[in-house]
Amino acid sequence: MRDETIARNYAQTLFALAERHGGIAPFHEGIDAVARLVEEQPQVREFLETPRVAAADKKRILETALGDSVPPMLIKFLKVVIDKRRQKLVRQIAASFDALVDEHVGRTHVDITVARAMDDQSMAQVSERLSQALGKQVIPHVRVDPSILGGIVVQEGDTVYDGSVRRQLEGMRHKLLAAELVFAGGPEARR
Repeated sequence: MRDETIARNYAQTLFALAERHGGIAPFHEGIDAVARLVEEQPQVREFLETPRVAAADKKRILETALGDSVPPMLIKFLKVVIDKRRQKLVRQIAASFDALVDEHVGRTHVDITVARAMDDQSMAQVSERLSQALGKQVIPHVRVDPSILGGIVVQEGDTVYDGSVRRQLEGMRHKLLAAELVFAGGPEARR
């Protein structure tokens, strides 16, 4: 949890820098490229994260490798990350930055669970209706789970909208059990 908070703070700082120095898009592309490189190349991750390599060497190599492909202020930011020994958080910083960009442009990631795979047209309709309901552009992440039997389960952040047949059947079962207790005279009548 502590690393997540630290990464979010760094991402907020980077976002403020991006707004003041050339726009969000080049910083977004740059930090994502660096995070992908760290994720996909274990030797790059090890080079950045090992304490055996001096910070000055890491910064020099980083500046040479990135050159003119990212904004100069992003390189300065990454040098500060190295100076503060937070380079292990680069991927988390990038993920937090992605979330800030999504919020800034009015996008939200939504997990959608369905019982059977949906065709593209149905998925587009669901995305459009969710976008209207949430007031943001929805980026759907669809998962198929036959155990929900039918319907749809939507999760945005911590909020879950459960329109599954399984939940509806479970609700009916609880109502029937409650009705049975009432008609049977309550739990005392069973003794």
